[in-house]
Amino acid sequence: MQLSVANKKELLRIARVSIASVLNDRPGERTEQSEASLKEHCGAFVTLRLHGELRGCIGYIEAQFPLFETIEEAAVKAAVEDPRFPPLTAEEFKDVEIEISVLSPLTKTSSVDEIEVGKHGLVIDGGYTRGLLLPQVATEYGWGREQFLSQTCRKAGLPADAWKKKGVTIYSFTSDVFSEVEMFRKGH
Repeated sequence: MQLSVANKKELLRIARVSIASVLNDRPGERTEQSEASLKEHCGAFVTLRLHGELRGCIGYIEAQFPLFETIEEAAVKAAVEDPRFPPLTAEEFKDVEIEISVLSPLTKTSSVDEIEVGKHGLVIDGGYTRGLLLPQVATEYGWGREQFLSQTCRKAGLPADAWKKKGVTIYSFTSDVFSEVEMFRKGH
């Protein structure tokens, strides 16, 4: 899916408005979209950072809703339902930076040699549990391929070397990652 600069800005606006309406206890009205690319079904994640530190990240691995609805839902859940953090406060929200990752469809990986750190995100499927790490996570932490695979296994609640075991499936995907910092402070 190709998103224009205007599409990306609109998705970031939708995320911010959705969070604000929940934090201000004003149930938002569903956004209507005429833009075809924002109506396409695809997976996406919304990441919140407060002073550069992770403050919430939730999304959908696979397409369940039109993209704009996925962003509405994921933004609110990242703000108030990420189990790793207490709900975001209105005071914190003023300083939160929003990042969106729009995911390509998952591709089953036949060889770990196909995985390019920084380009691919991973899903490790242990049959009864799955874990996902976005492509930018490996880059942010300076991981190599094997460490990225091990950390994705841990995210799935599996042993770090589970990616080597029979019965564990590895999927990769790419993502179009953009943020408020990138879109609004660099003159786009």
